[in-house]
Amino acid sequence: MREKITRLFVAAAIAEACSWLALLIGMAVKYGPPGNEIGVKIFGPIHGALFVAYGLLVLAMARLHRWRLWPTLVALACAVPPFATLFFERWAARRGMLRTAAEPDRPLTPVG
Repeated sequence: MREKITRLFVAAAIAEACSWLALLIGMAVKYGPPGNEIGVKIFGPIHGALFVAYGLLVLAMARLHRWRLWPTLVALACAVPPFATLFFERWAARRGMLRTAAEPDRPLTPVG
């Protein structure tokens, strides 16, 4: 279960950033020369759903991986600026915050 939630969190972080890109393109088309709102109408709800999913998965990850309050708040705040979820996910992976119980902290060495 823990590994599945972690994989979902990583996928949600990437998908949320991609939906930001799509929404920004949709807004450029809406307010640019074509003046067509179809991009915002399509990608707005998709981005909203991924935003909520990312937030819920952050809370699940904080509980499962026992994150402290500060990284949890930073992860939640990273859903607001475009593409920040990608940076947080990479940062958390480097710090070992996404490790599952099956992954050792360091490589195993033979004894004897």
